[in-house]
Amino acid sequence: MAYDPVLQEIADYVLSAHIESEEAYQTARIALMDSLACAAAATEHPECTKLLPPICSAAVPDGVHVPATPYVADPLHGAFAITALIRWLDYNDTWLAREWGHPSDNFGAILAAAEYASRRRRRWGEAPYRVADVLTAAIKAYEIQGVLALGVSLNRRGFDHVHFVKLASAAVATWLLGGGREEVLSALSNALIDGAPLRTYRHFPNTGPRKSWAAADATSRGLWFALLALRGEPGYPTAATAPVWGFEAVVLGGEPLRLERPLGSYVMENVLFKVAYPAEFHGQTAVEAALRLHPLVRERLGELERIRIETQESAVRIIDKPGPFRNPADRDHSLQYMTAVALLYGELRYEHYLEPIASDPRIPELIAKMEVVENPEFSRAYLDPERRSIANAVQLFFRDGTQSERVVVEFPLGHRRRRQEALPLLREKFRTALLRVYPERKAERIYRLVAEDAGLPELPVDRFLEELALP
Repeated sequence: MAYDPVLQEIADYVLSAHIESEEAYQTARIALMDSLACAAAATEHPECTKLLPPICSAAVPDGVHVPATPYVADPLHGAFAITALIRWLDYNDTWLAREWGHPSDNFGAILAAAEYASRRRRRWGEAPYRVADVLTAAIKAYEIQGVLALGVSLNRRGFDHVHFVKLASAAVATWLLGGGREEVLSALSNALIDGAPLRTYRHFPNTGPRKSWAAADATSRGLWFALLALRGEPGYPTAATAPVWGFEAVVLGGEPLRLERPLGSYVMENVLFKVAYPAEFHGQTAVEAALRLHPLVRERLGELERIRIETQESAVRIIDKPGPFRNPADRDHSLQYMTAVALLYGELRYEHYLEPIASDPRIPELIAKMEVVENPEFSRAYLDPERRSIANAVQLFFRDGTQSERVVVEFPLGHRRRRQEALPLLREKFRTALLRVYPERKAERIYRLVAEDAGLPELPVDRFLEELALP
């Protein structure tokens, strides 16, 4: 029986596509650097690090090093730990479409599979993978997740975007582990029928820390299906299209699972980086607009009558949250909260989601004065493949009848159109995170290797991950 065409197209892309875009490889290296920055920063947060230690403390043959930690784990737990670190602070790169998500979530499976396979290759007298192979795998994982997201919305049906992480991780991990077409199709079909998780943990009143490790679970599950496929586990050819029981019938309500455009390197070239603000991406430009208004409002807080925020339809749907807020996971997904903090403090850091700042009485006072409305033009531009804007506008109105300028920010700092402006700040984000975790000399060595060394792509993956480990 022939596999569903969408699964065949993904498998053929993973196994055969040659990525020629130099921009994609340059951006993939930035994505790797940025993901490592996020991982290092997350090690300072106990709610994250409690998830990381391996279940067993025994030595692990062909184990996977978890960056910025001393842990060496089996590949599945290594994949989970790596992505949990990358994702924890909601500071890693982002893809916005009909479905949104964070393609760097796939680095857990990619790095774990690449190091595990490289150590086994050395034992067999074969060459290990290079960092260049990791970058190729990242480009392909980003493309699979992102192009599926262009055409299919899981969130509208109550399912979470990390299901597409599971599919992308399964496909590229199988390739890295040495699988052929049959194995990739097996892993993909098993991942597809594994079940899409509900978005319950992302929305009030159930918002909670699972949203920060859900992708870690997905990428490690993808790797698990890759490992099963290499052991001969069969696939399910009509996993997508089977009547009654297939993914399209059960999860998509009969809508086809489709690739909106040919698979290439479009997603990596257009991915969004969170440069300055650890906050859900639909609100990043609102934060930037609020920061521009901070000098005006800080002296006139008592005179404010109303705050108007214009945004896109997607933001209205997922981050229009005036409160109450139960935890940091609630706050970093509230358009109102992040805008209020930016207006009040003139900055937005992860610490602003924590106590004592979370109890600042001025925050709910400002939120009570906010109105959030959809701007139809912002919504159209958001879905336009040539613009891909994430616009927000913020305007302040005072009791004496005066008002601020209407500050519109169409493209966030991490957008492709502002990539050169963002690059120095991304490098500084990386260096700062390293210095908070590693000894200074080692931090500077890692910084030069990842951010500057022209020889990085040729470095063996296992040696690279050893360099990133803590003693």
